[in-house]
Amino acid sequence: MKHEKLRIWIRLLLVICGLALIPVLFVPMWRIDLVAPQYPEGLMLLIYPDKLAGNVDIINGLNHYIGMKTLHTEDFIEFTILPYIIGFFALFFIVTGIVARRKLLYLLFILFVGFGVLAMYDFWRWEYNYGHNLDPSAAIIVPGMAYQPPLIGFKQLLNFGAYSMTEIGGWIFVSVGVLLLLCTIVVWRSSKKSVAKFSNAAVAVMLMATLGSCNTGPQPIITGEDACYFCKMTISDKHFGAALVTKKGKVYKFDDAKCLVNYLQTKDVADNNIKNIYLSNYAGTHQLIDVNNAFLLKADGLGSPMGGNIAAFDNKDSLVTIQKRFPGNIINWNDLVKP
Repeated sequence: MKHEKLRIWIRLLLVICGLALIPVLFVPMWRIDLVAPQYPEGLMLLIYPDKLAGNVDIINGLNHYIGMKTLHTEDFIEFTILPYIIGFFALFFIVTGIVARRKLLYLLFILFVGFGVLAMYDFWRWEYNYGHNLDPSAAIIVPGMAYQPPLIGFKQLLNFGAYSMTEIGGWIFVSVGVLLLLCTIVVWRSSKKSVAKFSNAAVAVMLMATLGSCNTGPQPIITGEDACYFCKMTISDKHFGAALVTKKGKVYKFDDAKCLVNYLQTKDVADNNIKNIYLSNYAGTHQLIDVNNAFLLKADGLGSPMGGNIAAFDNKDSLVTIQKRFPGNIINWNDLVKP
């Protein structure tokens, strides 16, 4: 029984975590920023544990035109119960630190992780419903278009760039979760049972989550849903899509290599801020391929959406096959972007 009690520093850390959760009740946990040419200063939606704040009225006005439901705090039961859940966990952390029982710590860890997963799913479901269940009589209807904001990160929605990210309350929650994981691993390792598998699995999960959230690679282009950042048209042909990824992970999608080149010439994104540029593979599964590894064919007969008539391939044999159907010139990326 001498190993049943938790170490002093773990008990103190758990109490501190419990106290740290109390301010979460009064600060925003999440935010969604919207940026567009007509709103250069941007619009902001702040999500508190018990309310919505920010430019809610302006966003609701925009939502009305495209058929999305307007946002009101009273429409979400989550804002009623979330403060109680946060209070429960704050008290649970403090009690666990005082009682200092290992099994209580394990129960706290399971409940806290379970709540985190459930909360993110509920947030995604809320975004999906609001982005897809549109009013068919809306003033602006784009066939096949949905307006679901990203769960985290960036997404282009017509002429709006949407950024979804954690706010101070969310960061507190994440930090508390990381400290709880640390305490749980230390306590588990100190027990008589072998915990090598548990520790490795926990580290692997954390690495996967970190790598996933920091991913700056290309996002698949969804035809009929994604819009070209330059011409604002819905991307409809999977053969000719293109994408630009900045060093900060922001992704710009285009319906034609011509739109991509025209956008690069605007210098809205400086050359030294560009991480990668991709073109859709004309053949195969139409995956995005780096322009530096692509074989390019320019042929009038290709009939790309905006008249660029440039097809990309991941190997020369595929290009030659298509060239027989659509005679044209083999070019390289530098030929397209040079002044």
